[in-house]
Amino acid sequence: MKQRASSGNRDFHANANTANSIGDQQRSEAPVLQSRRKFLGKVRGVAMGAAALSAIGIEPLLGSVAAAADSERSSSGANRTEEAAGIRINTANAERRVSIVPHATNGDEERYSDKCGTYTKALLQDGPGRVNLNAYQGFRAALNSGNPADFENIVMGGDRKLTGPQGGLTFDLEGTDSAKFGSAPCPEDQETAVVVPPAPALASAAYGTELIELYWASQLRDVPFTQYASDPIAAQAAQEISRLPEYAGPRRAGQVTPDLLFRGIFPGETMGPYMSQFFITPTFLGQQPIGQQHVTFQPGIDYLTDLNSWALIQNGGSTGLENQVDPQLRFKRNGRDLAAFTHIDVLFQEYFVAFLVLCTMGAPLNPGNPYNNSRTQVGFATFAAPQAAGMLGEVAWRALERSWYQKWFVHRRHRPEAGGGIVHLIKTGQGNTIQGSPNSNVLNSQAVQSSFNKYGSYLLAQTFPEGSPTHPSYPTGHGVVAGACITILKFFYDGNFVLQNPVVPTDDGLSLVPYTGPDQLTVNGELNKLAHNVTFGHGIHAGIHWRSDSDVSMVLGEATAISFLQDQAQTFNEKFTVSFTKLDGTTATISNQ
Repeated sequence: MKQRASSGNRDFHANANTANSIGDQQRSEAPVLQSRRKFLGKVRGVAMGAAALSAIGIEPLLGSVAAAADSERSSSGANRTEEAAGIRINTANAERRVSIVPHATNGDEERYSDKCGTYTKALLQDGPGRVNLNAYQGFRAALNSGNPADFENIVMGGDRKLTGPQGGLTFDLEGTDSAKFGSAPCPEDQETAVVVPPAPALASAAYGTELIELYWASQLRDVPFTQYASDPIAAQAAQEISRLPEYAGPRRAGQVTPDLLFRGIFPGETMGPYMSQFFITPTFLGQQPIGQQHVTFQPGIDYLTDLNSWALIQNGGSTGLENQVDPQLRFKRNGRDLAAFTHIDVLFQEYFVAFLVLCTMGAPLNPGNPYNNSRTQVGFATFAAPQAAGMLGEVAWRALERSWYQKWFVHRRHRPEAGGGIVHLIKTGQGNTIQGSPNSNVLNSQAVQSSFNKYGSYLLAQTFPEGSPTHPSYPTGHGVVAGACITILKFFYDGNFVLQNPVVPTDDGLSLVPYTGPDQLTVNGELNKLAHNVTFGHGIHAGIHWRSDSDVSMVLGEATAISFLQDQAQTFNEKFTVSFTKLDGTTATISNQ
């Protein structure tokens, strides 16, 4: 199904499923709306003050009245002030008409009164896997009210702080509102895909399957991706995962082969090397070379594999440990390298570098670019590299807002380390201290036993000494930024362009060698692969996110970027129709014609 946006006919439902209620937030809507009305009243006061200032005369600061009048006229002779206001109002009204449907969660928060299946990290804990319920109620009260003062009253267990929950309440002036990316189709458009479905519930086979994958990934962090085909642990992982019908990753002839482990599901992701060309190909930032080697961590050092340190971290404490840095710069070639890179990356860093690689290789622009066939002009401020570069940072921030709304105010999914803690408690005879239990598929898995043989506990080994960040797992910020940023790059560049002379890192990460396989690698495929390299690097390989966190987040990020592009389309003077391939293989079209 194609998606379109034009000044006369906008179709939002093709890319943005919408939602309204977020659990019991409905009961607290009145105080939130009241505070927003107060804010809007302040804005009106500022506007009136500005009007009064203009009445007392500021022409000497701005130039002559005639000059001002000339500057306000567009090329068509219309008054630019009124035209600009009309575009903003029409766009806002179009966004307002986007349908609203309820969100749906996995039900674990209501199912378990001890909140064992819900995010509680850094809140005061009563014991391993058991949050203090008074602290939890204070946490929920703050989320329900949205009052900044209530967030200051949350009872924490240690020195770690919650990571920006109020960011999820941010409004935006472009793109579909965070609350309207829902988990059910719009009533009048049953073809609409689900954007943020419920996460797998604690007791489900899908949850257990994702946890099995994470246990295997923790044991393969130091194995180069190019060695998976011959590695015995990778072979065991592939065999066990192949037998799990709920596994959501790629298969070949029904089987998960070692080379398919921890790969994404979108077009082009199973083609060629595991590492995206955009993550390893040297490039330039202007005259400054960017070699794409980076700082990684020493192999064989994992964390939170004993119950005391695990419980301390869940309570918001610190072990006092730090990652041990490898002094040798390396190309990313295994799971630990990806985890290390994404530990402190800048929000849109990987996609800005991908943009530089596209520029360096001379990738052609999207065929719909209005300047492709111009006899007299080239793009610059619009439809060219400066706009693409700036838009990456802008859309990344907007996408993060959408993710923060979902993770704090809808789903509150706990982290994989919490799931590993439940497995450990049950396997060591302490399961009676908690209400919930994961599926038997993970409790009886080869992955968990193999991990126990390596680490001496049933906990999920972590790459970082602090484990996960202090915000809920689903959806992931890295994933939503990934989906949004690669969508922007697809808007600007020809996704079907075949990359020339692809490379692959050596097993030691010290150099690049030619890729000699049969697959042709395209811009779209390698962008999809880059997005999963990043979000799986921060997730599956680090042990801090579930597979579904990343998959769903990339789709949410894509939908965010498309709604953002649709709104922007109304602002351009150039007449254009740009199409590109979405993650699901269908076509999105952005147009103002």
